[in-house]
Amino acid sequence: MKVLAAMSGGVDSAVAAARAVDAGHDVTGVHLALSAAPSSVRTGARGCCTLEDARDARRAADVIGIPFYVWDLAARFRADVIDDFVAEYAAGRTPNPCLRCNERIKFAAVLDKALALGFDAICTGHYARLADGVLYRAADAAKDQSYVLGVLSAEQLGASLFPLGSSLKSEVRAEAAERGLLVADKSDSYDVCFIADGDTAGWLRSRVGVVPGPVVDADGTVVGAHEGAHQFTVGQRRGLGVSSPDGRARYVLSLSPATATVTVGPAEALDVTVLRGVRARWAGPAFSGRCLAQVRAHGDAVAAQVSVAGDDVVVTFDDPVRGVAPGQAVVLYDGDRVLGSATIDATSAR
Repeated sequence: MKVLAAMSGGVDSAVAAARAVDAGHDVTGVHLALSAAPSSVRTGARGCCTLEDARDARRAADVIGIPFYVWDLAARFRADVIDDFVAEYAAGRTPNPCLRCNERIKFAAVLDKALALGFDAICTGHYARLADGVLYRAADAAKDQSYVLGVLSAEQLGASLFPLGSSLKSEVRAEAAERGLLVADKSDSYDVCFIADGDTAGWLRSRVGVVPGPVVDADGTVVGAHEGAHQFTVGQRRGLGVSSPDGRARYVLSLSPATATVTVGPAEALDVTVLRGVRARWAGPAFSGRCLAQVRAHGDAVAAQVSVAGDDVVVTFDDPVRGVAPGQAVVLYDGDRVLGSATIDATSAR
């Protein structure tokens, strides 16, 4: 099979490409240039598209012995991921840029181009398992990335390879060292890759501007002020700068950009029992019934009942969950098997 291996410059994608070669595939490596002005070196462990990363990917391809190219997708990445990230925060939602990158860049723009060029599949270093076109959680629970792949369609999964899904991260690093890959001990990227210093609030402020407004307690009492609702996320506790009427800790409950209002309240006010998800994507037939639902990339999957209405889903949890933010994804599982996903649009505590 002719396979295009997406190589970020990290250890996971390098080992994934090498395993694809070992499996007998005709492999070509490609590094995605996602930054219009990449820095020469990484800042700590953040980011995955610096010049250093491109060089590391090329060196890994040389060691593996495969052709290597760089594809410039900076304009597409800005439009589909960065601009979307800003727009979602400005609208009071909490986006997941890694999920959006998988949905619109790696398994849309890249996969479409790969298929047009005659490749049969793309290979990535994601930790997830595929069996007969069905997506499952990875063997390494701490590294499992099935949540951020939950937006993929059955067709996209059918043209994908995840060679690391049955391995532990420690095994992948050891294998990289045995293969002579210099990235064996390279630190992982994390957080938002295009915000190098990790200051998301400051980065958003430079793009959205200062939009002052009140911080209001759940009972309607004004308890503080802010310089932009986009600087907060549902469930946030630190950095609120508010007084508490009853001396108890306060958490962000909701954001209303139209009125520049941030509403806070006690922890129990975060309880959600029902959510509505829009733009459902299914790995197979649309599903209604009992399953597990996960609302954060590193959260627990909890028991729920799902009903489908067109492209929307309604998820009713057996027990209340907290930190459910509109704009994030809900990914549905049958055990370790991914059923599908939807974008969280609204929540309630009924």
